[in-house]
Amino acid sequence: MNAPVADAVRADIRRIALVTDAWAPQVNGVVTTLEHVAAELRARGLEVTVLSPREFRTIPCPTYPSIRLALFPGGGITRSLQALRPDAVHIATEGPLGCAARSFCLAHRWPFTTSFHTQFPEYVRARAPIPLTWTYAWLRRFHGAAARTLVATKTVAERLEARGFTHVARWSRGVDTGLFRPRGKGAFDLPRPVSLYVGRVAVEKNIEAFLDLALPGTKVVIGDGPDLASLRARYPDAVFCGQLRGEMLASHVSAADVFVFPSRTDTFGLVMLEAMACGLPVAAFPVPGPLDVVADGRSGVLDEDLGRAVHAALALDPADCVAHAARHTWRATAETFLDALAPIAR
Repeated sequence: MNAPVADAVRADIRRIALVTDAWAPQVNGVVTTLEHVAAELRARGLEVTVLSPREFRTIPCPTYPSIRLALFPGGGITRSLQALRPDAVHIATEGPLGCAARSFCLAHRWPFTTSFHTQFPEYVRARAPIPLTWTYAWLRRFHGAAARTLVATKTVAERLEARGFTHVARWSRGVDTGLFRPRGKGAFDLPRPVSLYVGRVAVEKNIEAFLDLALPGTKVVIGDGPDLASLRARYPDAVFCGQLRGEMLASHVSAADVFVFPSRTDTFGLVMLEAMACGLPVAAFPVPGPLDVVADGRSGVLDEDLGRAVHAALALDPADCVAHAARHTWRATAETFLDALAPIAR
């Protein structure tokens, strides 16, 4: 979007409705992104109202009970959007709230934007034998009605366009360098090097590919999820810290020596930026997410042999990792989001 058009869009938008099925107390990249973007927009004087499961009756998500899904939210979404009279609506997720908001906007001829945060078809396929083509067909229909669908990286944009998605636009991510910064190695008193994974402990994250590696030192996992108990039992030599937040999380990330990102299904991988901001090089597979986030050979190493990537990453300069992460700011992320919104004509 060019500057004159972007300025016109911003002049028409003061009240924003952000509809999301992912929100606190969930801890993941989607929630982190939306929280930071909302905070940046409010700092600009905009009114951002988040419609999340916290305002609705919920039920546990099948196979992932710690995630709560809104139960029959259509009436509540209708009342909320009618009362808010927003200047723009962004639908961040494809869950019950996202579907209800989409239906309302279509019925009232309100333009809206969406975002594609998660390779949902691959996540579903990891749990049930549902063909990818079926799930992508449903997602293509869901996002096809949006003025724009925001995605985190060029690689994901190209993959969606190859599957028939339209109006796809880039929307990168940021990192809080005030929180995530080099803090020393004192948080871990473990044999080194410490190889660290941070994130959801679930089948789609491919954590076994990390835990099965024959690495010197100690393997550490920070995070919670449905597979935590089974992985603890299967890998007694690994250290499982559970879920950490804020200063505690940042100090533990900084205390590791290399960050291992075994996922093959992420659309970005915000935790990689947070690790690099702490001075940790990243070892990952050469797949979407790492291909777009990691500067191969400077802030991390991408290799189909994940063990080889870990050994090579340990030789990289932490200062290069910090410098690479510093290029990504939440302010720029919020600016891109605001420029992409579709104003509702009154």
